[in-house]
Amino acid sequence: MRALARERIQMYDRRVQEAVDSLLENFPEAAKDESLWPGIKLAYIGLLHEHHQPECAETFYNSVACAVLHRRHYHNEFIFWRPAVATEHLEGESPSYRCYDPLQDGLRNTLRKIVGAVDLKNAWEDLPRDLRSLVRALRAHFPRPARAQPDLQIQVLASLFFRNKAAYIIGRVVNAHREVPFAVPILQSERGELYLDTLLAGEDQLLILFSFARAYFFVDMEVPAAYISFLRWVLPKKPRTELYMSVGLGKQGKTLFYRDLLQHLHHSQDAFVEAPGIRGQVMLVFTLPSYPYVFKVIKDAFGPGKNTDRATVRSKFTMVKHVDRVGRMADTHEFTDLTLPRGRFSNELLALLNRLAPSMIEDDGATITVRHCYAERRMVPLNIYLDRATPGEVEPAVIEYGNAIRDLAIANIFPGDMLWRNFGVTRDGRVVFYDYDEIEYLTDCNFRRVPEAHTEEEEMSGEVWYAVGPKDVFPETFAPFLLGNPSVREVFLKHHADLLDPAFWQHHKERILAGHVHDVFPYDASRRFVRQRRREALGVAT
Repeated sequence: MRALARERIQMYDRRVQEAVDSLLENFPEAAKDESLWPGIKLAYIGLLHEHHQPECAETFYNSVACAVLHRRHYHNEFIFWRPAVATEHLEGESPSYRCYDPLQDGLRNTLRKIVGAVDLKNAWEDLPRDLRSLVRALRAHFPRPARAQPDLQIQVLASLFFRNKAAYIIGRVVNAHREVPFAVPILQSERGELYLDTLLAGEDQLLILFSFARAYFFVDMEVPAAYISFLRWVLPKKPRTELYMSVGLGKQGKTLFYRDLLQHLHHSQDAFVEAPGIRGQVMLVFTLPSYPYVFKVIKDAFGPGKNTDRATVRSKFTMVKHVDRVGRMADTHEFTDLTLPRGRFSNELLALLNRLAPSMIEDDGATITVRHCYAERRMVPLNIYLDRATPGEVEPAVIEYGNAIRDLAIANIFPGDMLWRNFGVTRDGRVVFYDYDEIEYLTDCNFRRVPEAHTEEEEMSGEVWYAVGPKDVFPETFAPFLLGNPSVREVFLKHHADLLDPAFWQHHKERILAGHVHDVFPYDASRRFVRQRRREALGVAT
């Protein structure tokens, strides 16, 4: 699954490049003749009438056209700035979701039908046991005196959602005025037998499952728009751009993000400003206060101690796309030649861009074109959050910070710069890492203890007196940079003191090198069905 996830990231760009190469090889002059492109677009629209994925086809057309034509030579009539084909009620040969009637078949038999319809080939470990657990969990969401109404239905998307070690059944229960979205993860035992692990019910649980900080799902969709419409029923707070990203259609998500940004600019008046927080040594970050994203531009020159370059920084962002983000690393949209109205930039921000990243900016008087940047969900920087936090809010945030580092470690990621400012707090209080210029694969790092000093001069020296390799890491040295605040220090040492010990990091490195793939669940372990809790009570390793 991890290999497939990495391969999929590059698949779209490869197909675009194939199309561009073919056009330029077969029509070297005509392809660059801008007068032909309005007619090409009209002909292309005619091909979309019966297409089951017209929005994705439009995005693919845009990618090819923009690669063939220079930015100065394409206009709105050349590409799809707005969708040409409506997808609101688009359906394929088979329905995108199935409807089940518990009033006719009974709840348990209905659930058995739903599970049977997924058509997985492996045997079930104990399906009657899992169905009993599922019935109990569902009834908890419809406590007495709730009654089944005549329109009671369970609607389930036709395809499973695959990610990591799990396959998820996604659906909703409709009972009169009440709708409850749900997901049921299917896992495999050590013997390869299948079991239902838990019930995730309610919008809050599904928002965590579909978080922008998690890896994309694999979903077999004849009509993606139909799946997105269903997901918008169950997750109305989730932007369409993030839903398309979550099902693996990243370029379509990026297209929708840009259209949403342009629409927001049309309906707002505030100016782009430097994002709040401590200015980084590698990135200049700006934001539109009324829009929930930040834009990151790589500076032309980095701060002291940053021994890297632009190409390396970009490779780190690509690396994040290729790994399992385990709910702890924010997803990004990468943009080349992002054009924005000049009048929406504050004078202070324009001066900063021209001073710190002049090669990344093109100013024609009417627009500012950012030659390369990343767009990312805006979060409250953890250092700012802790400064403002009440005493009761400090401990949960510090615990979350340590848990984020642990989750990254088991995903084979060493964050490099672990300062509080490089982590953000989401709306639901989750801590997420977002500064990628120093990340490394954990297995590429050499975790060492600080050698004992041989002389008093070495012990008192303010300089490093021992040899340090390029991938050497000394966890004991993290404390002075992280634990200056006494209240933070107390909580950190209580819950996460082992993060300052090389043994913690070396242990995870050795397990990963041995081929162990950790379980990372997008839900709390206490939600898992009794099967797992009984195993844990007996001390059986998972």
